[in-house]
Amino acid sequence: MARLADYFVLVAFGPHPRGSGEGQGQILQRFPEKDWEDNPFPQGIELFCQPSGWQLCPERSPPTFFVAVLTDINSERHYCACLTFWEPAGPTQEAACTEDAAVREENADEGGPVQLSPATAGPPGQLFAPKTLVLVSRLDHAEVFRNSLGLIYTIHVEGLNVGLENVVGNLLTCIIPLAGGSQRTISLGAGDRQVIQTPLTDSLPISRCSVALLFRQLGIANVLSLFCAALTEHKVLFLSRSYQRLSDACRGLLALLFPLRYSFTYVPILPAQLLEVLSTPTPFIIGVNAAFQAETQELLDVIVADLDGGTVTVPECVHIPALPEPLHSQTHSVLSMVLDPELELADLAFPPPMASASSLKMQDKELRAVFLRLFAQLLQGYRWCLHMVRIHPEPVIRFHKAAFLGQRGLVEDDFLMKVLEGMAFAGFVSERGVPYRPTDLFDELVAHEVARMRADENNPQRVLRHVKELAEQLYKNENPYPAVAMHKVQRPGEASHLRRAPRPFPRLDEGTVQWIVDQATAKMQGAPPAVKAERRTTVPSGPPMTAIVERSSGLHGNSARRLEVVRNCISCVFEGKMLEAKKLLPAVLRALKGRAARRCLTQELHLHVQQNRAVLDHQQFDFVVRMMNCCLQDCTSLDEHGVAAALLPLVTAFCRKLSPGVTQFAYSCVQEHVVWSTPQFWEAMFYGDVQTHIRALYLEPAEDRDPTQQVGEAPAEDERSALDVASEQRRLWPTLSREKQQELVQKEESTVFSQAIHYANRMSYLLLPLDTSKSRLLRERAGLGDPESASNSLLTSSMAGSVAESYDTESGFEDAETCDVAGAVVRFINRFVDKVCTESGVTSDHLKGLHVMVPDIVQMHIETLEAVHRESKRLPPIQKPKLLRPRLLPGEECVLDGLRVYLLPDGREEGAGGSAGGPALLPAEGAVFLTTYRVIFTGMPTDPLVGEQVVVRSFPVAALTKEKRVSVQTPVEPLLQDGLQLRSCTFQLLKMAFDEEVGSDSAELFRKQLHKLRYPPDVRGTFAFTLGSAHTPGRPPRATKDKGPSLRTLSRNLVKNAKKTMGRQHVARKKYHPPGWEHRGPPPPEDEEDAISVSEELEPSTLTPASALKPSDRMTMSSLVERACCRDYQRLGLGTLSSSLSRAKSEPFRISPVNRMYAICRSYPGLLIVPQSVQDNALQRVSRCYRQNRFPVVCWRSGRSKAVLLRSGGLHSKGVVGLFKAQNAPSPGQSQADSSSLEQEKYLQAVVSSMPRCADASGRNTLSGFSSAHMGSHVPSPRARVTTLSNPMAASASRRTAPRGKWGSVRASGRSGVLGGDVGSRLAGRDMLAPPQANGAPPDPGFLRPQRAPLYIIGDKAQLKGVRPDPLQQWELVPIEVFEARQVKTSFKKLLKACVPGCPATEPGPSFLRSLEDSEWLTQIHKLLQVSVLVVELLDSGSSVLVSLEDGWDITTQVVSLVQLLSDPFYRTLEGFRLLVEKEWLSFGHRFSHRGAHTLAGQSSGVTPVFLQFLDCVHQVHLQFPMEFEFSPFYLKFLGYHHVSRRFRTFLLDSDYERIELGLLYEEKGEPRGQQACRSVWEYVDRLSKRTPLFYNYMYAPEDAEVLRPYSNVSNLKVWDFYTKETLAEGPLYDWELAQGPPEPPEEERLDGGAPQSRRRVVWPCYDSRPRAQPDAISRLLEELQRLETELGRPPERWKDTWDRVKAAQRLEGRPDGRGTPSSLLVSSVPHHRRSLGVYLQEGPVGSTLSLSLDSDQSSGSTASGSRQAARRSTSTLYSQFQTAESENRSHEGTLYKKGAFMKPWKARWFVLDKTKHQLRYYDHRVDTECKGVIDLAEVEAVAPGTHTMGAPKTVDEKAFFDVKTTRRVYNFCAQDVPSAQQWVDQIQGCLSDA
Repeated sequence: MARLADYFVLVAFGPHPRGSGEGQGQILQRFPEKDWEDNPFPQGIELFCQPSGWQLCPERSPPTFFVAVLTDINSERHYCACLTFWEPAGPTQEAACTEDAAVREENADEGGPVQLSPATAGPPGQLFAPKTLVLVSRLDHAEVFRNSLGLIYTIHVEGLNVGLENVVGNLLTCIIPLAGGSQRTISLGAGDRQVIQTPLTDSLPISRCSVALLFRQLGIANVLSLFCAALTEHKVLFLSRSYQRLSDACRGLLALLFPLRYSFTYVPILPAQLLEVLSTPTPFIIGVNAAFQAETQELLDVIVADLDGGTVTVPECVHIPALPEPLHSQTHSVLSMVLDPELELADLAFPPPMASASSLKMQDKELRAVFLRLFAQLLQGYRWCLHMVRIHPEPVIRFHKAAFLGQRGLVEDDFLMKVLEGMAFAGFVSERGVPYRPTDLFDELVAHEVARMRADENNPQRVLRHVKELAEQLYKNENPYPAVAMHKVQRPGEASHLRRAPRPFPRLDEGTVQWIVDQATAKMQGAPPAVKAERRTTVPSGPPMTAIVERSSGLHGNSARRLEVVRNCISCVFEGKMLEAKKLLPAVLRALKGRAARRCLTQELHLHVQQNRAVLDHQQFDFVVRMMNCCLQDCTSLDEHGVAAALLPLVTAFCRKLSPGVTQFAYSCVQEHVVWSTPQFWEAMFYGDVQTHIRALYLEPAEDRDPTQQVGEAPAEDERSALDVASEQRRLWPTLSREKQQELVQKEESTVFSQAIHYANRMSYLLLPLDTSKSRLLRERAGLGDPESASNSLLTSSMAGSVAESYDTESGFEDAETCDVAGAVVRFINRFVDKVCTESGVTSDHLKGLHVMVPDIVQMHIETLEAVHRESKRLPPIQKPKLLRPRLLPGEECVLDGLRVYLLPDGREEGAGGSAGGPALLPAEGAVFLTTYRVIFTGMPTDPLVGEQVVVRSFPVAALTKEKRVSVQTPVEPLLQDGLQLRSCTFQLLKMAFDEEVGSDSAELFRKQLHKLRYPPDVRGTFAFTLGSAHTPGRPPRATKDKGPSLRTLSRNLVKNAKKTMGRQHVARKKYHPPGWEHRGPPPPEDEEDAISVSEELEPSTLTPASALKPSDRMTMSSLVERACCRDYQRLGLGTLSSSLSRAKSEPFRISPVNRMYAICRSYPGLLIVPQSVQDNALQRVSRCYRQNRFPVVCWRSGRSKAVLLRSGGLHSKGVVGLFKAQNAPSPGQSQADSSSLEQEKYLQAVVSSMPRCADASGRNTLSGFSSAHMGSHVPSPRARVTTLSNPMAASASRRTAPRGKWGSVRASGRSGVLGGDVGSRLAGRDMLAPPQANGAPPDPGFLRPQRAPLYIIGDKAQLKGVRPDPLQQWELVPIEVFEARQVKTSFKKLLKACVPGCPATEPGPSFLRSLEDSEWLTQIHKLLQVSVLVVELLDSGSSVLVSLEDGWDITTQVVSLVQLLSDPFYRTLEGFRLLVEKEWLSFGHRFSHRGAHTLAGQSSGVTPVFLQFLDCVHQVHLQFPMEFEFSPFYLKFLGYHHVSRRFRTFLLDSDYERIELGLLYEEKGEPRGQQACRSVWEYVDRLSKRTPLFYNYMYAPEDAEVLRPYSNVSNLKVWDFYTKETLAEGPLYDWELAQGPPEPPEEERLDGGAPQSRRRVVWPCYDSRPRAQPDAISRLLEELQRLETELGRPPERWKDTWDRVKAAQRLEGRPDGRGTPSSLLVSSVPHHRRSLGVYLQEGPVGSTLSLSLDSDQSSGSTASGSRQAARRSTSTLYSQFQTAESENRSHEGTLYKKGAFMKPWKARWFVLDKTKHQLRYYDHRVDTECKGVIDLAEVEAVAPGTHTMGAPKTVDEKAFFDVKTTRRVYNFCAQDVPSAQQWVDQIQGCLSDA
């Protein structure tokens, strides 16, 4: 029972003490005058009566009423009901206010409750003062207060004959029950009657209509955000002009928060004087009059809800977490159904008659019901996470937040996390966690209705029904007696406030009121206390919780199969089946990412613990520890899934014996996890264990159960939870005797104390590292040990370290190292002990004892650990898998034996089983070997699901481009380890983590040895030299003298002479010698024979003509003649080396031996092609004008146009460029440089005059076909054949209108434009006409036509800057922009990174295509191809070209090689390509050793793969013209690999001169060649080609004299798969002996079981070589043929012979005279510029696989369709080649005569009509298996009767002839008679109509 009202107060207006215009409230009277003992008088009532301030008003306002709420120091709320009315102001009051009229008016306008109106009562100038009647109560009965105060006011105004003292006295003495649903009628003694209903349960809030009003004012979304803001402790401010609205809104918001109680500042109406309260730092819910809105503007962290405007403003800096989905959307939709029931029916065609809408009160309860349901869903199962820490004397309850979040699946949810951490929830736990108490609606809902709510989720109608049921209960709680009699209370008459009141409100008689109050109090004391006993019961726990959202944990769903794997693995470990366990372990480690598997592991391990101990052997111990670590590494610091909690008892149970008396427990191996340093984890664990033991105290022994039961697990039926036990004990508590109570309290306290000691031990186990001597503890991150912080990052050091850092490092221990560790752990444990013991009510004596104990515990444990650490060091290493030894080449030796490593994924998806979906071959476990030739990794995948696959990745040591140390995570150890990343220019990457058994010194030794092998001091240290030689590589032994001088001796003398000659040149002009030459000569200075002796006396006569050669020199000459260059020059007809001086004058060029001593240019070959007219001694002077003395020499001559291609180094500035820049007369004292310039001009003149000018007379293919910009003609002349450069970007980018055609395209394409802007006009032909001749004759006919220069010099734009064209010169400069070698190097680095990223694909980074574009590699290839095509066009049109770029050995070599390859079909054969590389790359001195950084000297310069770039260009051309090359794409890859591998001597050193110096070039003729390894790559290719068609292209079908013009746009270029593909089965495929691998078992052996096995096999990307697994049809047939020959006992024929025979048989068909174009297996009539559309052969080590693909870029529609048909034709032919006659589908067959092509005879053939393949095939005779030709019926347009033509069989009737017309040609056929002809025609037409 409670008083209805505690105090009645009368407050009136009084003057302000400081005399300002505003007044202040004065309490005139208060009743009772003495404070009640249980309820003192609240302070500050006068402020709250008039929240806007006390002001006089110029007119009477109607009375107002509102209820303010005050909160006292004990958080008790006092409701102040205020009724305010106005009375005329007394003289003193007026005087106080007239002082400042302006202020008064302003206040009246702004803050007065009502505005002025004309109906003022009273004399003009009369002011009215407010007076307020206030009731103060602890009960919230607002209606009763309104009625009671209204009655008092009515009595006063209406002058009723009732004593006010009696009414007030009755009001103050009225006693009503608090709750229980009773009904009390009260009367205040003025003839009134009021009925007060008390709510059924006190705990449910009373909301009346406030919630419904709040939703009406603000809307659903706004109220939801306010709800979340209040729950997550934000500041909420309501604004309204109505105080009643403010009270209602605040009351409504609080009602929504039920069952949580708002425990922060709650002021529904805040007075104006207290507005500074709004800047308080704590959360609040406050209401303020809207008049003060301006004052609230600058509040930055307050959420403002404007009730009048319906808005909620959330500041930018405030983040309100939303409800978790799907609860948010479900709540939103249910709210909209409640608020707007018509919404569901709005779209119905025939809406049902509307039921009457709920009353506002009912709607209010429905809205609250929605939120009640929401809380029941959010907090469902919360009672399973309560820890009962103490039961007596008072319950102490803790909530296990982490377990709750984990089991609800809401760990990441911001909203719930904040709610659970909030004060409201703490209050909820302490209030509702109590197991024995009265229950209410929420308890029922959360315990019994959750299943129903889950079931109803998707059925809105059922949800609504449930909401209405709950609303009924809420309504009933507020209104238990709906049909009550109406109140009877007098009210004042209408407008009574305007009537002049008879008198002011009277002063009441205090004595009378006090007497009434005393009387009532005395009566109360006499009466027995009417205490209604509360119905306390055990609170139901409800069903165990479930996740709000059933989130499947991605890949690691808790499938039964995974749990089975975990169980099997553990049973294998404990049964000692270690091999089985090892296979299962990786699968288990992967499965342990899933929660269920982790729980399963802990349960399984529990089964193997007996009496708290399980002793294991070393292997078992390692397995168990690895699984535990894997479990723990995904644990957050909260351990929300209880995994660490379940493992905690296990880590102190599993152990192994290290030696007698020394045992190592598992905890010493699982310390590296963040969870152990989190105080919250330890507290939750501690409370959980305390609960278990307290429960055991009160249970019967039989009832006790396994104490390790998980938090949150539902107990079995017959077991009682700790809460049930506690509830029972609380029920019995009052009945126990005092002694018994005392005993129970003591038992509980000592239980908690013993657990605290136990936990101090446990914590020291997990926080002290095994090796406490090291200070590794203090090394790592700070902050982990803070109780506040709970970070979740991967750990790299023991936790105690991080703990140590978080506290101050002072300590009681003396020794420096251990004191830090021990001191930190002691502090951590003490902090923990303080907290939990204080909360659990442990006595202070016990607590002091604990503090004394903790340092001793820690110190003892440290001592134990020292012994364990010492013994664990002596353990033998675990048996690792056996190392797989790699296969080595003959002569390859191991330098370092296998170091155990893990090979990690490198960013190429396939290896790691990425999107391609293959198996996860990487990471693999194995070893890395270092041999004299390669770095090799061999091992097995760590993923056992991949099976016993061997993984091999290797690359030549010489190809290493970068090695760097990295920190990596291995698949076994979760910690970062030291690793090494090796990148090679053969596009392999070894990213390795060293096994722990590999010491850092071994790893360092590996690096040093690798470095030593990669950069030998001298080229003789490379594998190509050391191979097969047992002695240290040095100078080869001298040959014996008696046979006469040997070649090697000669070559040495040659070098000696050359050096002497060169020595003088070195003195004369130091400037021009090749860079860094002195560092590269390998011979040591003391070796006198090889020293360069500089002799000044040498005569220039060393440069003798050939006639004067000494006999030994002649021998050298004969060797030089055998070189590749010479053979090629003779093939091209570029002159012969004649030994007499009488040269064949008819030859324009000759072979000059001027450089045979390498005296003029060291990097040129010994024999050079120069113009016939130039003397040898002039060449020396010419060479000075060019870089590196590389003067222009001829390297190729076109067979058709007789134009020549020359190459040279770039020009020195005083060369030809100077010549062009200054055309002045020689100045007096002309220097030698100028004379050499003249020599050079003469030399170029000689080149021009050596060219056959007459070739131009025919005008064939001249450049006149290209429009000239000078003349502005854009129409090509009709005689010219315009062959445009295959380039879609044909429009010019130059300023003037330039010709559309190839020149424009060369200029315009590319990023920077390859050619200068004005070059096109010059190239397009000269336009000047010669002056008329003196005799008036017309000009020479040669000048009438625009003419081209006979010689074009292609030079670098930067060199040729400022050169003016001179019409008299015979040559023309073409400045182009080219890239430099360093750009190639940079680009290659980026290409390597793009193709082999090095970091896993999961990490964010640019995509492959973006990285590829950034590398600009394809752009460089585009430029090379474009320049080459330009040169090809010029040569083809009869102009000669000199390529003179950079030093003449990089880009020049690339361009001239490509030009020759495109122009001359010979270089597209195997032999020709070899010749091309030997001539242009080796003899002309491409610096292979320098560019490949082969020796220590080149280490700093790095790898610049110029030759690889050239090979890529060839590959691009090969792709576009697959039928023009005799070699396969594999051949290019082979050369690309071996030009950097240093396996062969071919690509070593920088010039022929250096090779002679080392004695490499001419080997002894009589040298025994036995079985020694091949030293030359060409020799190796020859040998291999005899055995296998590896390098051969079956599609080779060249056209005569075909000049190739490839597309060069970047869009036409493809990334070479040499860069991207790999085969992990056997490593790179380019060392054939290794790539052959163990042979596949033959079929008979495989079928040992009797049952035939499938011959199918899985080919994995990046593991197997597809061409080896499935060779193409031709290779397979050849293999089959060899096998059959072997079976028959015949010596197998060489594949090439077989192939040549087949081709020869093809060629003979229909060509008795042998004329015509050579056809081949593939139809060769595909248009040449479209050959790329045909068939692609994808190469591989075994041959080529047929893959039919069409290129998509066509130049025009017509060519496109033609080429498609060509492609289809050739592919169908190819397809039918490999069918045997028996297996064919023969719809109709017979003999027909067919007329051959033009001028060919008729011939009888056996024809087969195949409806299945839609073909008409023909054979030589019936039993012939080889198809001779195919007519594709798809191309047939008509079948028509034919006519008898010449040469046809004479006996046949004319009607037996018929023609088949196809899109390509007309076939003439003749049958043996008319009926069979008719039958053939019908059959063919039937076939066509079927199609």
